[in-house]
Amino acid sequence: MTILRPIFCVAAMLMPSAVLTPTFAADDSAMALTIYTTARPGGIPAELYAPGMQPTYSPSQYRQIIPGYAIVKQDRRIDLKGGRNTIRFTDVASQIDPTTVRFSSLTDAAGTTVIEQNYEFDLVSTAKLMEKFLDREITIEQVIGDSLETHTGKLLSTAGGIVLQNEDGRIQVISHYANVQFPELPGGLITKPTLVWDIMTQKPGPHRSRVTYETKAITWWADYNVVFSEGADANSGLLDVSAWVSIVNRSGATYGNAKLKLIAGDVHRSPTPRSPSIAGRGTSMRVFAESKRVDFEEKSFFEYHMYTLGRPTTLPDNSTKQIELFPPSHEVPCEKILVYYGLGANYPSYGNPMTDRNFGIQSNKKIDIYLRLKNEKSAGMGMPLPAGRIRVSQRDKADGSLEFIGEDTIDHTPKNEKVLIKLGSAFDVIGERKQVDFSVDTRRNRMEETIEIKVRNHKEEPVRVIVKENLYRWTNWKISNNSHEYEKIDSRTIHFPITVDKDGEQVIRYTVTYTW
Repeated sequence: MTILRPIFCVAAMLMPSAVLTPTFAADDSAMALTIYTTARPGGIPAELYAPGMQPTYSPSQYRQIIPGYAIVKQDRRIDLKGGRNTIRFTDVASQIDPTTVRFSSLTDAAGTTVIEQNYEFDLVSTAKLMEKFLDREITIEQVIGDSLETHTGKLLSTAGGIVLQNEDGRIQVISHYANVQFPELPGGLITKPTLVWDIMTQKPGPHRSRVTYETKAITWWADYNVVFSEGADANSGLLDVSAWVSIVNRSGATYGNAKLKLIAGDVHRSPTPRSPSIAGRGTSMRVFAESKRVDFEEKSFFEYHMYTLGRPTTLPDNSTKQIELFPPSHEVPCEKILVYYGLGANYPSYGNPMTDRNFGIQSNKKIDIYLRLKNEKSAGMGMPLPAGRIRVSQRDKADGSLEFIGEDTIDHTPKNEKVLIKLGSAFDVIGERKQVDFSVDTRRNRMEETIEIKVRNHKEEPVRVIVKENLYRWTNWKISNNSHEYEKIDSRTIHFPITVDKDGEQVIRYTVTYTW
């Protein structure tokens, strides 16, 4: 079916003469935006922020898919008459939570009160126009061959096509049409979501007002780009770290020249029921990047952290904006850690001793690679790091290009805490774990197991490996025999730190006794 392009006249009927609309110059409007996020780093679908994508999510789905919200504060100059006034603000976010709206006069707060406030969201659409004009006259334009025919009549139905009743009483069904002409915009329909206040003031004249509300479908997270350089040995390195803030705005409004604040931390929200899914049409996203030397200022705020941008910025609707979070840090020292976890999976605590000899004997051969750094000032870092995604690259010495070597996510990390980045699995270092002995004495409530672990290094230099073991069969355990020194990490985890020579092998054997 050809797309409808309704034509109608929008007259001053939207703004009755008794209504005072806010008048303000562009430089009289001040916008501020504080964005909160519950986004899991890396958990936002790419089509919500990648350029050129055409997602098909409804407004209710956006609130679920984009886990964040913002508090919008806008100052405007309005003209009020003495007594009662009706004020309409039309440029508000379509994802607004109307229960959070507040209006106040900064000029005369004590003498200006809000009697009533409303949020009008019955927006004009083809379907609603058709519904409003049932049993009323409309004009249909239909393309027949190379000519354009016009049909005018009373609209009886839109089910299965347009059903018109002509002046002579004939009924006409039109399945394909080019345009629909409506004589006017029916009352009750508006072109933008609108906030309406009934205000009483004792001070006529210009007022500086402030409108505050919460909107959904806007979020942010941090993206960290890291370049790894090899250190003095195979177990160390240096990092160049840069950080960007990514902001996704699907709230249905553009925030121009806004003062921007970001809140990092786990702010509790009361649970809300899931909204039903409604079919909708997405729009393409635009991506903007800014890198200017006016940085974010970080400070503690309650039990969270606040990042305030030192200059205004514009957040267009249906866009992703990236802003540099802090200046790059260079040559941050780090450790390269290889971890072998032969079990391959964490087993939970069970209510009874696990006496089945075949339980948990599967062997994982992969050895994981981690980078560990300390977020401290002496290392060139020291800023509280918001949760985000870390992408690590290394420079190819042959041509100087950066090549991707791994990606991970971090949670909110205070200063002077360690950051652990998992990159992948080692190619030239492998492990092997097997059970070599097992016995159970149910009369004495005793179980004994012997484990053998082999780590082989096929690199041209020695490597350090941490061998992680979980003592998962029961809570009471004791290592009765061990070939290497170990470190007890918690009530059920031990580590064997070992060094494996180039083209060498290390064999760890230990016996654990469980009693109950």
